[in-house]
Amino acid sequence: MSAIAETPARSLRTTLPLETGDHLGRAEFERRYAAMPGVKKAELIEGVVYIGSPVRFESHGSPHGWVMTWLGVYMAATPGVSLGDNVTVRLDADNEVQSDALLRLDPARGGQSRIGSDDYVEGPPELVVEIAASSASYDLHDKKRIYRRTGVREYLVWVVAERRLEWWRLQDGEYLSLLPDTDGVTRSTVLPGLALAGEALLAGDLARVLEVLQAALTGPEHTAFIASSQQ
Repeated sequence: MSAIAETPARSLRTTLPLETGDHLGRAEFERRYAAMPGVKKAELIEGVVYIGSPVRFESHGSPHGWVMTWLGVYMAATPGVSLGDNVTVRLDADNEVQSDALLRLDPARGGQSRIGSDDYVEGPPELVVEIAASSASYDLHDKKRIYRRTGVREYLVWVVAERRLEWWRLQDGEYLSLLPDTDGVTRSTVLPGLALAGEALLAGDLARVLEVLQAALTGPEHTAFIASSQQ
């Protein structure tokens, strides 16, 4: 009798869909996500499920591509740094995000995260980048609080509709704004040589963005960083 009674419960448990607003533990979130291959992006934020909407070109896809190009050039020139595009990051028991982009240092270079046995990122990356449609996005609210609390050292958000960039660095448990210098270039405090010509990026001038980055990659800070990795 007990075996017959348990069968429907087990069957139901394996077919429950993942839905926005579900309150789940991380293990159950991962189980349901894995059972829904048609879902391309789902995140667990403070124990609540968020499923991503279809991605539009101008408001997300194109900006995302420019950011990945910028970060990819940096990674190619910087040993000990790896780049992720929409990879799952386990931050803690209640938060599993799928960041638009991230850079992480290898643990041997002082990196905080590692790659788990199932190929997910575990722990906070050094830099997370999100593409947000507007200031109402949870990227600027819930996710910002989570990234700060779990120790993501820098967080960059491109608010596309408002044509602005927000870049923060973690100091004493708080996020402080990273501001551009007199040349309009903002520089990472964690990843030497990672420089961003923000106005050029907002204007769609990717050539200028890469020109500024290449100049920083030949500068003394990046050169010293590379030399230290070879010792």
